[in-house]
Parts: sequence; structure tokens; C-alpha cells
Amino acid sequence: MRTRFAPSPTGPLHLGHAYSVLLAHDMAQAAGGTFLLRIEDIDQSRARPEWEALIYEDLRWLGLDWEAPVMRQSERLPAYRAALETLWSRGLLYPCSCTRRDIQDAVSAPQEGAEPSVGPDGLVYPGTCRPEAPPQGPMPDRAVLRLDMARALSVLDAPLRHEETGRGPGGETGQIAIPGDSLLRAAGDVVLARRDMGTSYHLSVVVDDAEQRVSHVVRGEDLFEATPIHVLLQRLLGFTSPIYHHHRLIRDAAGKRLAKRDDARAIRTYRDEGLTPADIRAKVGL
Repeated sequence: MRTRFAPSPTGPLHLGHAYSVLLAHDMAQAAGGTFLLRIEDIDQSRARPEWEALIYEDLRWLGLDWEAPVMRQSERLPAYRAALETLWSRGLLYPCSCTRRDIQDAVSAPQEGAEPSVGPDGLVYPGTCRPEAPPQGPMPDRAVLRLDMARALSVLDAPLRHEETGRGPGGETGQIAIPGDSLLRAAGDVVLARRDMGTSYHLSVVVDDAEQRVSHVVRGEDLFEATPIHVLLQRLLGFTSPIYHHHRLIRDAAGKRLAKRDDARAIRTYRDEGLTPADIRAKVGL
């Protein structure tokens, strides 16, 4: 078993992160496996060295250790480019020039009373820039690239499914089928490369999990809807899909999911107040 924790250095870790990382660490330890750490810092406009340093400090305070060296996404742009080139060569990507406002306007236009679809990335892209035939020539640099979802599904040689040992929002577990029509409707042509990053969360997480040979992805149930996208990309890129374990979310007294801006529940704050790692485990129900 190889599990991982993959935080973004854009703020302090909170109790929700503590639950996720402790669960991933404990699962690997119980199975005699390996726990990995990955720093997801592709968004260099928001990533800060001081937040990354605090991640290491908080995790060591919790008593965790991980395999070295730590993978940092900002150092892996060539790997993401290679994956994009593979998809481009198969005619599965196309450039998109739409702004967020363009998409909002397109999906808000009267369409016989249909409500706009919302997926893991927000409003489902209406296909404004999607070409009738795959683009020819070299893949453009510094461009927004979208996956042609319908074309990608058409090249599969078997139905999509993923193995779930945790729980989906509806309590799903076991072998979960991923119908192609639901991916088209609920995700659409997702962005795989952003102009300012050269990649996206969906692409980088799939490429990195494969590189680190992650066998079990442990993460919050808020990412359950993104899993079909990742399983599809794994199939298209020839990667083995890991087993997924989506866990419950840690919420505040009002039932709201914790966010990095909620410093009152930051691990650092509890440390400063004199709590112990055992106290943190108790707070998150471990």
C-alpha cells in the first residue's frame, strides 16, 4: 500500500487536513506500506515558501514521517507537458480562448428553460471553442487546452469504473461504474492545461499519482465527483487506476466545511494553545 498527502502551500493546514493526512498515514502504517508527501504548488501566484515550511513543521509535530524526497509539482512541468503531448497527438485536446465571463454568458443564454450544469470545476463548459475535427499541427504553448470529452470517451475499449473503499456522498462503495453520458453531462470538456500553469489539477494529480505509484488515494468526499475525470485520464494515458478512499469532511459547528482561511482551526493555532497530537486525533475522531 502506498498512500499520499498532497497539500497546496497556500495557507495553514487545518483540522480537515489533519484528519486526511492522519488517515492516509495510519492506513499505510497498518498495512506495512509507504506514506508519501507531495506539494501541489502549480499555482505559483498563490503558493508561498512560508506556507510550505509550515506544512512540514505541522506534519512533523503530528508525529508523521514520509518517504524522501518530497515531490513538488512546480518541478514537474516537463512530465505534464509530455502527458499533454500524448493526448494532443491522439486528437483529444483543443485550445480554448473563452474567459470565465464568456462561459457564464453562454450558459446563461435562454435554452428552453434548461438550468446550467455545474460540475467539479464549476459551470460545465458549453463547447464554444470545440472544433468539429481534431486540431492539426503542433500543440500550442501557453494556451488553455480542454479535453474533448465525447471524443475521449469514444476511444475507450471498455467501460469506466473505479474501486472505492471509503464512501461517496451517497454512501457508494465497492466497484463504482462511471457512465460516459454522466461524464459528458456532469464534467464536460474539462481544462487540462491553464495558460499560466501549463497544466491543471486534474492532469497533474493523475500524472503524479502514477509517478509515485500511489495504490490508494485518500481524500475528502468533496473530490468524489472529480474521480471519474481522473479515472478517464488514467485510462487514456495508460496508467493503472489506484483504489480510492473518500472520507467524511471535518466541519465547523454550523456544518460548514473547513477552509484554509479559517485560522481558528489551524493546526498551528492548536499547537500554540498547548494541545498535543493526541488531542488533535481526538478532535477529528481518530
